[in-house]
Amino acid sequence: MQKIPVISIAGRKVGASHSPFVIAEIGINHEGSMAKAKRMIRDAAKAGAECVKFQAHVIEDEMVPIAKKIIPGHAKESIWDIMQKCAFREEEDRELKRYAEKLGMLYLSTPFSRAGADRLQRMGVKAYKIGSGECNNYPLVEHIAKFRKPTIVSTGMNDIASVRKSVAILRKHKVPYALLNCTSMYPAPYDKVRLGAIAHLAHAFPDAVIGQSDHSLGNYTSFGAVALGASIIEKHFTSDKKWAGPDVAISIDSAELKELVAGTRAVWQALGGKKTILKEEQDIINFAYACVVSIAPIKKGERFTKKNLWVKRPGTGQIKAVEYDAIIGKCAASDIPADVQLKRGDIAK
Repeated sequence: MQKIPVISIAGRKVGASHSPFVIAEIGINHEGSMAKAKRMIRDAAKAGAECVKFQAHVIEDEMVPIAKKIIPGHAKESIWDIMQKCAFREEEDRELKRYAEKLGMLYLSTPFSRAGADRLQRMGVKAYKIGSGECNNYPLVEHIAKFRKPTIVSTGMNDIASVRKSVAILRKHKVPYALLNCTSMYPAPYDKVRLGAIAHLAHAFPDAVIGQSDHSLGNYTSFGAVALGASIIEKHFTSDKKWAGPDVAISIDSAELKELVAGTRAVWQALGGKKTILKEEQDIINFAYACVVSIAPIKKGERFTKKNLWVKRPGTGQIKAVEYDAIIGKCAASDIPADVQLKRGDIAK
């Protein structure tokens, strides 16, 4: 029997046998403001999220100056300028980690360079998150894998072949890992989300915990992802959709995050099972089922016909509606008044 994959992050087990792990990705929505970052941590905690995720940017180790000319399709500034504005210093990252943990939350961060990964290691993070852009950055994956901490990998912009190479590195270092289906579009149209890739990843990597990093608008596809086997849901988060910020437009707010946490848990609880009758349904059976009843007086020896027998509620009688056709044509063992439930003893042997 196939063992169900599970990873453990600071004692929180993540996998199909456990409630969905919801990651509120603050990312760079703070735009370098500690006040905004802390407010988002507080609001995520109030909404019931277990985890907040940031990004660890060390610009000089992450990019070369030509990046100053590269403007992402969903932005108006160069990637260099965006990250320069949003990058926190190590002491600020440490402060945010302490703040999140004080509120009982897990702190995760995505490094985009060796220096970023090393910073997080010095900070004592409990796990690593590798972004879609770094999924095929095998030198960085190798560097992170050497820390041998649980690692969550987003797989946007990558196919199974390129994901397989990163997985091989993680397996080599015996790193517990999870893979997140992701479409790197901002926002991702619903017809490009491809929830079918959840099963594709699970089949290709049977030892992986599978999740969804969701860039579509709202929570719809996240709920669908859980129904299809996702154990991790990651969504961009903001406290205020009126704020400026690279990812605010696709972010959920506090009310939506609260709905996401409750909804994914509800969907997960509803999974599994077979089409059987539950003992808890008996109370409803007692009134909702129909039983065979007389609809006219019936004399002893008289045959049961569709003119003197029918089926009616409640379901407390001895003979349920499913036996109706089998009783037609048999004879009454005694006189039976109209409008009573038929008993076994009323049927002649």
